Amino acid sequence: MHKGLIVQKFGGTSVADIQRIQKAAARVVSYKRKGYSLVVVVSALGDTTDELTALAGKINSMPAEREMDMLLSTGEQISAALLAMGIQKFGAKAISFTGGQVGIITDTSHTRARIIKINTDKIKEELNQGKIVIVAGFQGITLNQDITTLGRGGSDLTAVALAKVLDAEACEIYTDVEGVYTADPRIEPQARKIEYITYDEMLEMASAGAQVMQSRSIEVAKKFNIPIHVRSGFNYKTGTIITREVKRMEEVVVSGITLNRNETKITICNVPDRPGVAAKIFKRLAAAGINVDMIVQNVSHLRQTDISFTVKKADTLKVSRLIRGVAKDIKASDVLQDEDISRVSIIGVGMKSHPGVAATMFAALAENKINIEMISTSDISIYCIIKKRCAEKAVRVLHKRFGLAK
Repeated sequence: MHKGLIVQKFGGTSVADIQRIQKAAARVVSYKRKGYSLVVVVSALGDTTDELTALAGKINSMPAEREMDMLLSTGEQISAALLAMGIQKFGAKAISFTGGQVGIITDTSHTRARIIKINTDKIKEELNQGKIVIVAGFQGITLNQDITTLGRGGSDLTAVALAKVLDAEACEIYTDVEGVYTADPRIEPQARKIEYITYDEMLEMASAGAQVMQSRSIEVAKKFNIPIHVRSGFNYKTGTIITREVKRMEEVVVSGITLNRNETKITICNVPDRPGVAAKIFKRLAAAGINVDMIVQNVSHLRQTDISFTVKKADTLKVSRLIRGVAKDIKASDVLQDEDISRVSIIGVGMKSHPGVAATMFAALAENKINIEMISTSDISIYCIIKKRCAEKAVRVLHKRFGLAK
């Protein structure tokens, strides 16, 4: 019996070694035997991307982004070919492709490219011949035939985008955890698996440091209403369904606590307090392709201000060089950088209709002598920048305070 199309994505831990690749191959083939058509997206084996990045760093501390894309895209190519071989060994037909070969066309922003369009002809042609199509995730190609990558966790984006253009009936993301949890189970052993979560909550969680899925992939899923099933690559249990609406009781105020250790706080001291200065700073960062996260400005009675903001740790060196130049131009005094920080966040759609959530969070941290350096809020989240040494304690304290344990 012929069923619909499923897009499956296997993360790095699910294809980390030969045994795991064989397990993934067996799972894919079991779906094929049930009558499904399959497009499978793969990440690089285990820590391959980190190892390749370290290798590049030994050659050149500031490697060209185009060359980084050339290098990093090879990781997924290896996984795709090995998985295809594994599937073929089980007696099923499979073929592997790079992102460029299946027509994933991107813009020219190396290391963080955006998908412009996907030409599905090649994939459909192979599916029609009864083959399982394996696609190297995290990558595409420009109109000039340059290889690009889609940013960290970009294989999720490849999978969701393919699910959209191929009109798949499901998009399954296989990872090393059994779904999305109320907190990182490695930090909080009492963390509970969430059965259903909204795109908005998942987007906040991904942006705030939950490493389950890439935030851009959730944006695409939300835009096109593609349900996602996040589940373990090591067992057959139901995981977490990410969807538009979750029918659950309104009293669930906070859904999860996240922690992000990969940020740096930059402070520009004694900035002249006059119109246009902040615009000048952040325009320069935007032009360099730097994403700024939280921003805090303190104006003193001396008509000078300190401006603090956070950026991804990977961008620290680039930002530091850039900002020192800007500080000179605007006649600010000093630039400080602090990598000894973490961001702890509480997230939940129920927060909109429950006053006092922020007060509860701040009181819980204060009672445990955890100082807050910066605060940012949205309708469904509150972020606090705190010292790194307090990070895990903060997660456990907040998890308990908001009653999220099993």
